[in-house]
Amino acid sequence: MKRDIDLAEPAHKVIGHSVKRRDLLDKVTGQAVYAGDLTLPGMLHGKMLRSKIAHARVVRIDASKALALPGVKAVLTHENVPRVLHYGSPHPRSASCTKDQYIFDTKVRYWGEGVAVVAAITEEIAEEALDLIEVEYEPLPAVFTVQDAMQPGAPLLHDVGPGGNLVLPPVIVKRGDIERGFAEADFVIEGEFELGRPTASYMEPNICVCQWDSNDKLTCWVSTQTAFMVRGALAEVLGVPLHRVRVLVDHMGGGFGAKQDLFQHEFLCALLARETRRPVRMEFTRKETFLGGRSRHPASIWLKQGFRNDGTITARKARVIYNSGAYGSHGPGVTTVGTNALSSLYRCDNVELEGLCVYTNNPIAGAFRGYGVVQTYYALDIQMDEAAARLGMDPAQLKLQNVVREGDIAPSGHPVVGHGLPDCVVRGMAEVDWEAQRRRPRDTSGPLRRGWGIGCEMHGSSAYPGIKEQGNAIVKMNEDGTAALLTGAAGLGTGAHTALAQIVAEELHLPFEDVSVVHGDTDVVPWDIGAFASHTTYLVGRAAQMAAAEVRQQVMQQAAIRLEAEPNALTWLDGRIVLREDPLRGLTVREAVSPTRGIPSAHIIGHGSYMPTKSYSFAAHFVEVAVDIETGQVHVLQVVPVHEFGKVIHPVAASGQIEGGIQQGIGHTLTEDYLVDTTTGRSLNASLVDYKMPLSMDMPPIRTIMLETAPDPGGPFGAKGVGEDPIVAIGPAIASAIYDAIGVRFRCYPITPEKVLQALAAQQ
Repeated sequence: MKRDIDLAEPAHKVIGHSVKRRDLLDKVTGQAVYAGDLTLPGMLHGKMLRSKIAHARVVRIDASKALALPGVKAVLTHENVPRVLHYGSPHPRSASCTKDQYIFDTKVRYWGEGVAVVAAITEEIAEEALDLIEVEYEPLPAVFTVQDAMQPGAPLLHDVGPGGNLVLPPVIVKRGDIERGFAEADFVIEGEFELGRPTASYMEPNICVCQWDSNDKLTCWVSTQTAFMVRGALAEVLGVPLHRVRVLVDHMGGGFGAKQDLFQHEFLCALLARETRRPVRMEFTRKETFLGGRSRHPASIWLKQGFRNDGTITARKARVIYNSGAYGSHGPGVTTVGTNALSSLYRCDNVELEGLCVYTNNPIAGAFRGYGVVQTYYALDIQMDEAAARLGMDPAQLKLQNVVREGDIAPSGHPVVGHGLPDCVVRGMAEVDWEAQRRRPRDTSGPLRRGWGIGCEMHGSSAYPGIKEQGNAIVKMNEDGTAALLTGAAGLGTGAHTALAQIVAEELHLPFEDVSVVHGDTDVVPWDIGAFASHTTYLVGRAAQMAAAEVRQQVMQQAAIRLEAEPNALTWLDGRIVLREDPLRGLTVREAVSPTRGIPSAHIIGHGSYMPTKSYSFAAHFVEVAVDIETGQVHVLQVVPVHEFGKVIHPVAASGQIEGGIQQGIGHTLTEDYLVDTTTGRSLNASLVDYKMPLSMDMPPIRTIMLETAPDPGGPFGAKGVGEDPIVAIGPAIASAIYDAIGVRFRCYPITPEKVLQALAAQQ
């Protein structure tokens, strides 16, 4: 993989450099401790019984045989767990989010929902006990498509929410005069898009270990992106105050947004541990990560746009329907974010959008990298390609003409800062010699047809305005001049803690090695909303910079005392604090803060809290594919992603995020789809054998280009987020390249070989 960075300013001492990650050696040597590595004396193992019916009332559960099995210590059902409604997502992204889920309920609403849990001395005994639990169901009519669920008289999944099977009231976005916009158009394009159900498929399955101490305090080791939200939800449902719940998260094996939710097993693990007074461990099997985990929301999108003959967009109207599955989870947030996204990316003064989110008897959809925007920008970008073909224009030129830039309104309602997106398009076109690629002669001598495509995207570095987020950090200066950062931000495996340490080191003029990071313990670190929405570097990084700035000010004051000077007479020079008028006279940081000559060691602590509004990162992806017209197989030959996200803190980590997002996006676009039988609701490919993800040997060459042309004043040193961006642009770029190769337009994903062959047959 090749990586290029265009620096917008001279390099800093620490940020902008690919320092060695803090967790590197632990991970490559196998010494990193994950929640699943934990073993406690007397630990029991919990296993969950899951329904084999998609919609039914639970008439009777008899667990007596399971309880009689030697080695079984407890069984829980809806009859003996707290009946408290909770958010599947512990931090709903919309005020209209409803509490719709119990730990266990008297109804099951999808095939695979938990109905009972067992704690036993071994996993094998727990599994055996599940087979001994007798459950009698009263089947209920089920709906598996949003179209069926929205029909008058359709079976209702819940008695909460706005009515029908809607998760929330329709999201309506209007701007300008839509009728006038279409009247001014020279032509109109409309189309329908059907988008599949990929899953996060993180390496580390969901896992939780719970233990109560003699003071009735719960300690929970868990793989989650939102430790403090887990703490709050556990405290609420278990009926205990926050100070009696401690959540620990050290290393994580991925989350991709999906591990923002609670998944039943956290509550059940805690309840089993309280019931047995022994530690309990619950770990999902790989199949359970499909059944009880979270997928991306399948979506049905109708999109209509009006264009002038010069390529100007005069009107945009859309109806977006997200399939939430059996519970709301992040449905309100995904619907709000995804629908609003269609108001931007490509400039349009007249917009009318409607977003719906619908309950169905399917596995739960939740948060996933690209949060609602993957679906809507896929449709929007492909329709821009259609308009270019209608106009006889180059698709990259049409997109460049219409992309948002300085002062245009972003989906959040804020003005766009800088020209990041046009910069990405222009740089990418030059990088791949786009015009020459489009003019190249077509080789039709064999079965392979080659094509190039472009996809564009913009993504926010926070969840604002859906959530009023706050980042918090504490920086403590030690008496030897080193520093410690205390942060509640989770480390998903992205290198976030390394980037935060770089920001602190840069602000304090310290070597990177002199900054340590304390994290992962809700009893110790400051409150954090969670690692999501591409905001850790932007939000928590800014808070860390603010805390470090406080520490730096205090260090200057201490140095002034020792140098018998005023603080404003001092400056930093090559890691020393010196007099402006006499640079030879000064102190090291250690000399400024350590006890010396009767002056005690300073107690130096800085606090940073930051509540941002909105920042956007941008990307344009250029992709070359080869389509085999005999097999329908699509081969991605190369990808040139151009990203603009302000100051690049850690180039290797940032490019790793981009390349990983591209790998996920290739999978979503070509192969990945979690399939559910639309007559029974049964999961059809809940395993990594049948759910097809691209592997390392399937990856094409990637030439990553990172621009720093539009730094955001709200981010640390101008930095913005990049975690979610790469998964958004790659899909429409591949679809665009397929059209260039074989002249077939796909308004769906995944674009499987079967669909390609069917489309080619229809074309002929």
